[in-house]
Amino acid sequence: MTDADLIAACLRGDPRAQRQLYNQFAGLMLTVCRRYLKRPEDAEEALLLGFAKVFQALPTFRQEGSFEGWVRRIMVNQALMELRRREPLTLSFEDFAQPENLAATPATADTQLQAEELLALLQALPAGYRTVFNLYALEGYSHPEIAELLGITEGTSKSQLSKARALLQRRISPSTINS
Repeated sequence: MTDADLIAACLRGDPRAQRQLYNQFAGLMLTVCRRYLKRPEDAEEALLLGFAKVFQALPTFRQEGSFEGWVRRIMVNQALMELRRREPLTLSFEDFAQPENLAATPATADTQLQAEELLALLQALPAGYRTVFNLYALEGYSHPEIAELLGITEGTSKSQLSKARALLQRRISPSTINS
């Protein structure tokens, strides 16, 4: 069944199609939510609330662009709402008062991280760093879009991304990787 067929069946109220849509995207979208929210149960709640919004907004999907991308955008917005509710989105500046703290460990070709290790590294970032990093590096948002979404300046978005990258690079070392 194509996305268009699945959407049409969902719009007709077919519960099997609704279940198929959920099953098709739930795993991937839970991963998206987990990148923003530290606690798995918070990510699951964001996922469920996000799917409620997907089904509610389904009549507005215009078949332009990727359906998965449309669902992902709803999930990111829901995860951000949950993040604001559960974890203050303070933009963190600790550990970066001195320029030497921005020095990064150079990445090497043999640096291999498992998905769970990467998720743990992301979740260890302060909420502001983690959110900007996810939006920019993983979701593909631009700095102007991030600034608008989070109510910050473009400069703050760029600064948070730079600091998140530096902190991640410092934390990724041969001693943290199980090759």
